[in-house]
Amino acid sequence: MAGEPRSVAFRRSREATWRRLEALVERVEQRGPEALDADDARALPRLYRATASALSVARAIALDRNLLDYLESLTARAWLCVYGPKRRVGESLARFARWWPAAVRRLGGPIGLAALALVAGAIAGFALTVGDIDLFYAFVAEGYAQGRDPTTPTAELRDGLYGEHDGRDMLLTFASFLFGHNARIGIAAFGLGALFGLPTLYLMLSNGLLLGAFAGLYHVRGLSLDLWGWLLPHGVTELGAVVICGGAGVALARAVLYPGRRTRWDALVHAGRTAAGVVMGAVVMLFVAGLIEGLFRQLVQDIVVRYAVAGATAIGWAAYIVLVGRETDGAGEGDP
Repeated sequence: MAGEPRSVAFRRSREATWRRLEALVERVEQRGPEALDADDARALPRLYRATASALSVARAIALDRNLLDYLESLTARAWLCVYGPKRRVGESLARFARWWPAAVRRLGGPIGLAALALVAGAIAGFALTVGDIDLFYAFVAEGYAQGRDPTTPTAELRDGLYGEHDGRDMLLTFASFLFGHNARIGIAAFGLGALFGLPTLYLMLSNGLLLGAFAGLYHVRGLSLDLWGWLLPHGVTELGAVVICGGAGVALARAVLYPGRRTRWDALVHAGRTAAGVVMGAVVMLFVAGLIEGLFRQLVQDIVVRYAVAGATAIGWAAYIVLVGRETDGAGEGDP
């Protein structure tokens, strides 16, 4: 139209495109990408590019601020619809929950090696401490012992396990220390795996020695049954997570040592995708262990119930890892 302001002409010629794009974006935001039929799905990226081009022109010719704000907001929302995640949060979590146990199974060899190092350390620490109680200090730093060492009276050690008298606060402090320690060990074991796996296996072994030293101390005092009843309800999950992190680290080492036809860097990146996803699941396990520790174990004093919960936890994790995600076995590594 003759004499029509440039901004009005600009908007009039393109507004239909913007309105259609806005309608499609609103539909995706409300109901997901599946709300679009085939024609709309093909049109969405085309409309987005046209609107982004219009925004570039609008900025160049300094149109009114309201129009610029509208186009900037619309293009940002449309970008998420075109290039952002195509699955909703719940769907992504469900997909990860199916993918994770299959990924753990694929890392069965490395996880088994990490578990072997932990168990070997625990057996050695136990046997050496039982043979010479003073060796406890060789495996357990004073700060880690938290007042539980060979000089602690047996009655005090027992009271701590059941939260009696003043033992509850000490037990909570010690349990929190254990949780933080195991979390650091797990993450470090994964991160250091690229250094040919030696730091990872050392961390597994040293953590096992520490666990075995505590088991030896309580065994000498006749408290083995009580100790494991205190430890296992959350320890099955927590130590399982540590071993899985260690296995992920060993998997990185395997990629570096035996890259196959890939370069070492490419092999490390390829293995790292699966290993990192596995560690994410292990972090969730550590969180679950913390819930068990904080909400259950401190409130339940009956040793039979403690062992029952430990057994149920072990069976639950084993069933999840062994049975879930079987349909993806043999289909390649995939993405989490």
